[in-house]
Amino acid sequence: KADKSRRQLKNDADSELKQQQGETQQIHISVGQWKNYWIRGVLSIAMISGFFLIIYMGPVTLILVMSVQIKCFQEIITIGYRVYHSYDLPWFRTLSWYFLICVNYFFYGETVADYFGALVQREEPLQFLARYHRFISFALYLAGFCMFVLSLVKKHYRLQFYMFAWTHVTLLIVVTQSHLVIQNLFEGMIWFIVPISIVICNDIMAYLFGFFFGRTPLIKLSPKKTWEGFIGGFFSTVVFGFILAYLLSQFQYFVCPVGFNSETNRFIVECEPSDIFVMQEYTLPTVLQNALRWKTVNLYPFQIHSISLSSFASLIGPFGGFFASGFKRAFKIKDFASTIPGHGGIMDRFDCQYLMATFTHVYIASFIRGPNPSKVLQQLMMLQPEQQLGIFHTLHSHLRQRGMLPPAAAAQA
Repeated sequence: KADKSRRQLKNDADSELKQQQGETQQIHISVGQWKNYWIRGVLSIAMISGFFLIIYMGPVTLILVMSVQIKCFQEIITIGYRVYHSYDLPWFRTLSWYFLICVNYFFYGETVADYFGALVQREEPLQFLARYHRFISFALYLAGFCMFVLSLVKKHYRLQFYMFAWTHVTLLIVVTQSHLVIQNLFEGMIWFIVPISIVICNDIMAYLFGFFFGRTPLIKLSPKKTWEGFIGGFFSTVVFGFILAYLLSQFQYFVCPVGFNSETNRFIVECEPSDIFVMQEYTLPTVLQNALRWKTVNLYPFQIHSISLSSFASLIGPFGGFFASGFKRAFKIKDFASTIPGHGGIMDRFDCQYLMATFTHVYIASFIRGPNPSKVLQQLMMLQPEQQLGIFHTLHSHLRQRGMLPPAAAAQA
């Protein structure tokens, strides 16, 4: 009986000790979670504040896009460098950064030729670079290609080709889509601000709905994602995008395409707003008329377009994050980097943004963009005087045949 009592007391003491250890561990986990939430919250506010600063800076955002692109490229290349133990590969990092410079030279050169035609026409060196831009870009790439072939080592053939493919896929994902972000920016600040903002909104609202109401797992790649967060994020983002589109459509600064004034050497955002940024009256469907007691409603057409953008950001955009999650699981890493405490690397924050930028560019080209008179004029200014005169006579004859040129103007011409 004495032995049995001692064993019982020991078991009770062990149980009490384990319970105390469990409670202590739970307290530590709870404190750690709240500390993590606090860090993430503070840095999220800081990043949102930085985003508003970027909006205030206007077209200088180009510099930020370039910086983000370089950092994302560095994070992905570093993962390949570590995962494949590419420490002994000759010229690997040098060639990776060389190809980044080549691709950026090509894309930014295309942008300069498209949007800064007047400046190119004025500067003799730029005329040469613009005229032979694609040939120079191809020659630069060929130089890197030849350097890669010359760097091949017998015992590293397979690994070197792995890393060659890794570099090119990274360029495709990061640099190409960064170029599309810049193209969107030149269409107007609103095409830059709204897509980025709705992705941020969807990320935040999906997290909040999932945190408070989440019960049903959404996808195995991201165990913390839930259907409740996915659906709540969708409706919240559509409403947010609709309101944001209404607010920004009222200001010329946001809706006008970004231009370059060659006389002042400055960016300008002045224009007559296009039809999608002019308030229009719409007749509601009969069902909504009966429910709302309204027959018509005044909206900016861009608000209707914002529903498409918000729907993509909420329903398809998260798959960019799922893709990144699968990538990280494949290589057994938690984050792309540790640049932002509590958030991971820059690429962890932009995995959905790049996919959204591509969709926005395709959407503008398919449903929004029309002929751009300023770009046509820039191209005309780059022609020879004889070619300009021939176009003038052709246009004059065409307008006179259509009766759009007054007789006095016709006689004077």
